Amino acid sequence: MLPVSQRGRTASSYRNNSVMPQYLRRIIKWQQMDIEYTFWQMLHLCTSPKVVYQHTKYHKQTKNQWARDDPAFVVICSLLLAVAASAYCAAYGDSVAAAGFTIFSVVCVHFLLIGLALATLFWFLSNHYLREEAAVHTHVVEQKVEWLYAFDIHCNAYFPVFVILYVLQYFLSPLLLAHGFVPTLLSNLLYVVALCYYHYLNFLGYNVLPFLEKTTFFLYPVALLIILFPFSVLAGFNPTRFALGFYFR
Repeated sequence: MLPVSQRGRTASSYRNNSVMPQYLRRIIKWQQMDIEYTFWQMLHLCTSPKVVYQHTKYHKQTKNQWARDDPAFVVICSLLLAVAASAYCAAYGDSVAAAGFTIFSVVCVHFLLIGLALATLFWFLSNHYLREEAAVHTHVVEQKVEWLYAFDIHCNAYFPVFVILYVLQYFLSPLLLAHGFVPTLLSNLLYVVALCYYHYLNFLGYNVLPFLEKTTFFLYPVALLIILFPFSVLAGFNPTRFALGFYFR
């Protein structure tokens, strides 16, 4: 008979391995997605993100996992990004091929691929350096950050970035693309707010896990962004012109 701790690890590994195939299968089944709850989460991530992570605790209590088992958030966010990228292409693009490349880059590279890389990095750092030292006991089940939960945190943190840097920036772009000190200041402010909020939501996501310590590590990039902000403005660097110029020359 397996020791309790070994049984706990075995059960945990089986559960983690079985969640991902189920998660992927549900991507093409809209009827199994909770669309209303997903939009509720998106709204509160922009207004009161702590409420979202309070519900994450309830999810853990009811389903015994921190990660979502519903891919609706990823699917809806990807669709919204595709629509926003299409709007930029309609306003600033000059060819269908370039528009296809832009939409692919925004959804598959900026959101998914970079998100997978960041989630994997933070998942690794959390499990290897931020977990509390627990006393060795045969009846204690080892707790680790689920990789899918790390990806959930990225998705949660990315949505306000989408609102600020894709939606708000689109409507402000005629002003932000102009030359001068004020457009440069506003553009830098927009990007600093968006990126600081991203890292703040990262912090909230990991801070809610009771077995992690020193989660203020996820706030360090905020301090760096604030320090760099005045230098970027004084140097005349306009991130809006840089970002749009990369895709629409």
